[in-house]
Amino acid sequence: MHDDRDLVEARLKRVLNERIRPALYPESVPLEVAVWHAPDEPVPVAEGLAATPEPIAAGDAWGVPWGTSWFTVTGTVPREWAGRTVEALLDLGFDEDMPGFQCEGLVYLPDGTPVKGLNPRNQWVRVGAPVKGGEQVRLHVEAASNPVILGRHPFQPTRLGDKETAGSDPLYRLTRMDLAVFDDNVWQLVMDLEVLGELMHQLPVDGARRWELLRAVNRALDVVDLQDVNGTAAAARAELTGVLSAPAVPSAHRVSAVGHAHIDSAWLWPLRETVRKVARTASNMTALLEDEPDFVFAMSQAQQWAWIKEHRPEVWAKVTKAVAAGRFVPAGGMWVESDTNMPGSEAMARQFVHGKRFFIDEFGVDNEEVWLPDTFGFAAGLPQIIKAAGSKRLLTQKISWSQTNTFPHHTFLWEGLDGTRIFTHFPPVDTYNCSMTGGELAHAARNFKDKGAARHSLAPTGWGDGGGGTTREMIAKAARVRDLEGSPAVTWETPADFFAKAEAEYPHPPVWAGELYLELHRATLTSQAKTKQGNRRSEHLLREAELWAATAAVRAGAPYPYAQLDRIWKTVLLHQFHDILPGSSIAWVHREARRTYELVAEELNAVIDTAQRALAGDASGGTLVFNGAPHARGGVPAGGAARPEPGVQTSVRERDGGGHVLDNGLLRVEVDARGLVVSIYDVAAGRETVAPGRAAGLLQLHPDFPNKWDAWDVDEFYRNSVTDLTEADGVSLVDGSVRVRRSFGSSSVTQVLTLSGRRLDIDTDVDWHETEKFLKLAFPLDVHADRYASESQYGHVFRATHTNTSWEAAKFEACNHRFVHVEEPGWGVALVNDSTYGHDVTRTAGEEGTTTTVRVSLLRAPRFPDPETDQGVHRFRHALVPGATIGDAVREGYVVNLPERRVPGDAEVAPLVTVDDDAVVVTAVKLADDESGDVVVRFHESRGGRVRATLTPGFPVAEVVETDLLERPTAEPRRHDGPVPLTLRPFELVTLRFTRA
Repeated sequence: MHDDRDLVEARLKRVLNERIRPALYPESVPLEVAVWHAPDEPVPVAEGLAATPEPIAAGDAWGVPWGTSWFTVTGTVPREWAGRTVEALLDLGFDEDMPGFQCEGLVYLPDGTPVKGLNPRNQWVRVGAPVKGGEQVRLHVEAASNPVILGRHPFQPTRLGDKETAGSDPLYRLTRMDLAVFDDNVWQLVMDLEVLGELMHQLPVDGARRWELLRAVNRALDVVDLQDVNGTAAAARAELTGVLSAPAVPSAHRVSAVGHAHIDSAWLWPLRETVRKVARTASNMTALLEDEPDFVFAMSQAQQWAWIKEHRPEVWAKVTKAVAAGRFVPAGGMWVESDTNMPGSEAMARQFVHGKRFFIDEFGVDNEEVWLPDTFGFAAGLPQIIKAAGSKRLLTQKISWSQTNTFPHHTFLWEGLDGTRIFTHFPPVDTYNCSMTGGELAHAARNFKDKGAARHSLAPTGWGDGGGGTTREMIAKAARVRDLEGSPAVTWETPADFFAKAEAEYPHPPVWAGELYLELHRATLTSQAKTKQGNRRSEHLLREAELWAATAAVRAGAPYPYAQLDRIWKTVLLHQFHDILPGSSIAWVHREARRTYELVAEELNAVIDTAQRALAGDASGGTLVFNGAPHARGGVPAGGAARPEPGVQTSVRERDGGGHVLDNGLLRVEVDARGLVVSIYDVAAGRETVAPGRAAGLLQLHPDFPNKWDAWDVDEFYRNSVTDLTEADGVSLVDGSVRVRRSFGSSSVTQVLTLSGRRLDIDTDVDWHETEKFLKLAFPLDVHADRYASESQYGHVFRATHTNTSWEAAKFEACNHRFVHVEEPGWGVALVNDSTYGHDVTRTAGEEGTTTTVRVSLLRAPRFPDPETDQGVHRFRHALVPGATIGDAVREGYVVNLPERRVPGDAEVAPLVTVDDDAVVVTAVKLADDESGDVVVRFHESRGGRVRATLTPGFPVAEVVETDLLERPTAEPRRHDGPVPLTLRPFELVTLRFTRA
């Protein structure tokens, strides 16, 4: 029996590949082809259609890197083909193993109507079914010659990732441009045999069903005449009817197939190319929906929908029609499928505000499902944000990529840092590009962790990233396994329908509390430092722009820049996409991102300046300090402006043995002759901060050559080798600060150490020219702590400093926002930053006790996909805060990220809102998005405890109402003019909307 099985499987493989598949198109005639190459960037469709092409033939080279070529194909259907199905076969030079990562095309009719996309596994265009014969065929193909960046030898440095360095040699050759007869009987036979062959390979070797399928396949192959496949295909199919009609067993796993095409909003291509990838895929899917009545397609990322509407109205018309029919489904409710570790609190909220509002405004669809299959882990603050946006379910996939620990559930409740629980599904098919193979479906059923209690899972089905989405072959396979013995039962469904079934059958799923940490791609917290700095600074500039513009509107009647802020928010949200902000895109993407962030900063600073000048009064009347932070400082109220007060003075003296001592009565800092901080003494606590015999502010250099995924990954073995950068080129005093210069390799660094109240500020300027290195900034602390806190969205999470289990050991690089905090009972230390995210915290023991070392990740130098990653000059600010509580860490984090602004003027500015307890942090003060003039205030409890506080509006109020993130009421409005009492749970997030009297 074993030999028979192997023989049949080998026979099936050869006959399919060498005889049956080649018979799909038994007759063909060549098309005439001409081409016009756009001189630079893509042109409007009308211009491409109107251009004058030159002749080109199959076999000819075309396509400079990142170029656009408009092909015109013409021909006549032979009259003898009358009554048959005819398709145009347009092969631009595809590699069928790489859908989405090479050349692509969009086919148009001569009037500009989009037909469908061309992709490696979708090269056909239906001409007629049946044809009459004699039809004239004329099609236009907008073809993109995108380079293969992630090819057969991935992770090799390449200059193809930027148009400026990619060269001009053609990348592709036209392969086949024909009219051909399509034999539906042969195609159906191929689908039958593929489904049965894949299924029997997954069934038990000695099971009766496997042998039943094997013998049926053998009979069908006996019937096929290899010299007349087309004439015998129908008879061969008849031999398979019985085994294909046997129904699934009642206990079969149920798979909800959702048509899908995961399209990275930028990755190995620039943003402008994603606009076209989306148009091609949407054209493909709307065409497929017309042909396949059971098919349902879901597309996430409101930004991508907006691109279609703005740039391809002819595609948008087809999309809106399909949405109205309930078949083309808006999914996810976010502006993009963003990273969720690094975006700040408000930015994460605005992903849902702008994403959900787009779908509501355009289609009346209010998404309850969050769709994030490819994001690199999930911060613990996300469940509360999802709920506050009016959603309640989450789909993800990437956790299946974790390298160390296998996640224990596929359907579960995810509990966030505030206790909010979100129904979450993690598809056991382990891919967001399912192609409906028997192997994928069998894996989903076997892999499903919750079997016995539940039996529904979801399979996102289709090629992504410009690969064309779902194919007719995938739909044909799904139809055959809809109710087939031995296979999971597959049904096309919307995400909402799947979740409704999953929730109904599994009313008490298990709970996972805390972050969903991806044990992979940890270096995305550090790669492309300027992109990360641009994001952080844009988030804080947006906070200030909204705050001061709202204050100027209420206090001075100034116009509020609604449209401008809306546009800028969407730009910043776009750049939080999970390959842009994480630093894993090509050089072109990050070059453009740096320029975009510069323009965003210019605009927002202008908005802030205009608002503050409207508030400041007489410019000749002295100087005002505007404080955009949520806590008072230096005599200036939070969200207000006042005259500056003198700061704490620092004295400087020589240190015995070399170096300098900085002392301001609060802290005494010793910097040795090497420029290293060997002591930070907390005067009030009478306590040393730096671990005995160690030095803080120490730069450490590691080799950094991960096993793969260069820009994405840092592997734990990087720690095996380290160079401490202790040699100084010079140590000097400059304006009361210590300035230290060092050089190493091809790089140099300057650090400036300054006392600022209870903080030691460390400004680090690096001129970075290393390759495959990892630069860390270390702070060994004399603190015994078994856990530490990292700021996250609307709160903080605790992580272990030990490695008791593999789960803790796997978190050797993690994310924080503005601070990391470690403490013993009664005394702690905060390390705050202005623009870094990656860090590690370790614990070592010695004769003098335990040392907890916090290390900040500054820079990397991977060579793929951007061979010049992070090369050049960078500036970072960090501050160490001895004696800090969590509340101090929150406050100082905002202080470092929101510097005071000094403006000429004499009119002190009262805040629009004040809160009488610093545990309550106001994250947004703005005017309502509906342009009603209402004031919206968002705040949360920041320390992880319960709090009673009072929020006082600084303007007359007619009524106040609690709302969701989209500023929609969630309770009855209250008439109110005065202080608002607050009672908040740990980390609770609240949005209030005030109607002005």
